[in-house]
Amino acid sequence: MTKIAVIFSVLLTLLLAGCNTVKGVGQDVQKAGSAIERAAK
Repeated sequence: MTKIAVIFSVLLTLLLAGCNTVKGVGQDVQKAGSAIERAAK
């Protein structure tokens, strides 16, 4: 569970720092979701 929380925190930070458009937010959220799914397997 801790590993997932760390991954989520890092991805959230990247999301907030890396996107300036609504399209960018959508792409970042999709990538974060994919990473969380991979971590959960």
